This record gives sequence, structure tokens and C-alpha cells, in this order.
Amino acid sequence: MTTTALLTIVSGRYDHLRGQLLGLAASTHAPAWHVVAAMGDEDVRDVVAATPAPPGTRRVVVDVPLDDDGELPLARARNAAAAAALERGAELLVFLDVDCVPSPGLVAGYVRAAGDPAVRAAPGPALLCGPVAYLPAGVRVTAPADLAQLPAAARPHPARPAPPAGQVVAADDSQWWLFWSLSFAVTAADWARSGGFCEEYRGYGGEDTDVAATVRSQGGTLFWVGGAEAHHQHHPVQDPPVHHLDAIVRNATVFHRRWGWWPMTGWLEQFRAAGLADYDATTRTWSVAGPSAAAARSTAS
Repeated sequence: MTTTALLTIVSGRYDHLRGQLLGLAASTHAPAWHVVAAMGDEDVRDVVAATPAPPGTRRVVVDVPLDDDGELPLARARNAAAAAALERGAELLVFLDVDCVPSPGLVAGYVRAAGDPAVRAAPGPALLCGPVAYLPAGVRVTAPADLAQLPAAARPHPARPAPPAGQVVAADDSQWWLFWSLSFAVTAADWARSGGFCEEYRGYGGEDTDVAATVRSQGGTLFWVGGAEAHHQHHPVQDPPVHHLDAIVRNATVFHRRWGWWPMTGWLEQFRAAGLADYDATTRTWSVAGPSAAAARSTAS
């Protein structure tokens, strides 16, 4: 049997973490390990301890300090969680965002997909991506009974494929940049081949697309996994995400240096239209636009 670890990174979002823990307790296939990487947040341990683990699952909380500038170390935390799982013998790593409640079949769906003949025969590393559907603001998971309402309440993401349960479908070339770290799985061997998340990315933005670019450059494959559903719990969002302005501009620059093209162009252009960022066509560089950006960040926070 495949030794599976579910990995979660978190700072705050305690209600969402409790919802995820309740969902995981209802899994048809409990992971051997649940590794929680707490980013600069000592209270995460108490939240985890307050909700019983499913039978057969052992938990470990890994403390990951914040970056020197206070940014959440998303890439570094995911790597730390993966390292802790691999030290404990994990053969399949399932990454699940703290906002996501796993469906009962999520872990089983990823385990099944990892053993699919098409996945096993694919050249290069394989990324396995299950569907994520979005819950409205009024739907919360505070008790096991709340889990039953999630499938009917959740709305599928309009741009991402969701194959029928049991099916695994290889992404075409146009779908590579739909990869995200909200919910995905990778074998321990393929994690080692791909190198994990690049820790040059600090804070929000770009680190997911870098993983996709890396695996694609290695001749790997992205697979859409039917039946490994997750339900994304509601939280307020900004469009564009001004509170992540500095990180997005900085991380976009890292990505451009590594791969030769700009990610997150929609957000960058929105920032420029709002006077928050500038693009210098001569040097082909983006930069934060000074006092107006500082004022916007202050308002957003």
C-alpha cells in the first residue's frame, strides 16, 4: 500500500484549518501522515490538537519562520512540509491548501491516479491535479454534519477540467499554466526529480507557475484527476490583489529571469493601469510605482 502524506501550509485561517481537519477525518482513505507547516504561527499547534485525527493518520506540525520582511514563505513552507513527510517514509505527497476541505475520496483519488498505467508510463515527472470547487460565503464547516452539504453548494472552477471519477486525463499544451498548488499530488520520486518549489519566490505569486514550467521543461506531464475533489472555503479576495503587490512584482521578475517570459500579466497590467506598477520597455522590467503604491497597500491592509 502506498504511504501517503497530506501536506498543509498555514498562518492564521484557523476556521478554515478546522474545516479541513474535519473533512480529512471523513476520508475513505486516510493518509498515513498529515504534515502541517505553520508559518510564523505558534497557535496552529493548538488548533490541530483540538480536532481528532482520523484512525491511521499521524500528525506532525513543522514550524517555518516568516521571511525577514514578514512575507509568508509559501514555497519554503511547502518544501519543509514535503521534507518532513519524506523523512517519515511518504511515497505520495498530496498538497492541499488550508482553505480546502477534502472530499471523502480526495486522498483515494490521488492514490488511484498515481498508480494509473498512463501516469506510471509517462516520461518525466507527473503532476496530478484534482478538481477544486468554490463554496459560497454562507457555507461553513464547523462540525462533521456540515460536510454533507458541500457537494451541492460548491461551484466548479470554470477554467479547469474536472474529469469523471476514476478518470485521469493528460493536459494539453494550453493547460499547463492552469496548474496550481491548491490541490495536487506528486510521487516522492517525481518530487525529487522536479526539485520541489523554487525558494527564490517569497510571498504570494509565481511559485506555482514555476513548478509547472520546471516539470514541463523536464518532459513531464500534467494530469487532471477525476474524483479527487476539494471544496474551497470562502474568504474575501481583492482583484487585483494589491496587498500582494510587492511580492507579485518581485516574484514575476524572478520568474522572468528563470524562464524568459512574464507570468501574472493580467495582474501586472491592472497594477499599471491603477498607477501601482511601471513597465520599462527599454530594460524590460517591472517595478512598484512608489508613493501611490504605498498608499494603496496601506488602504488594502
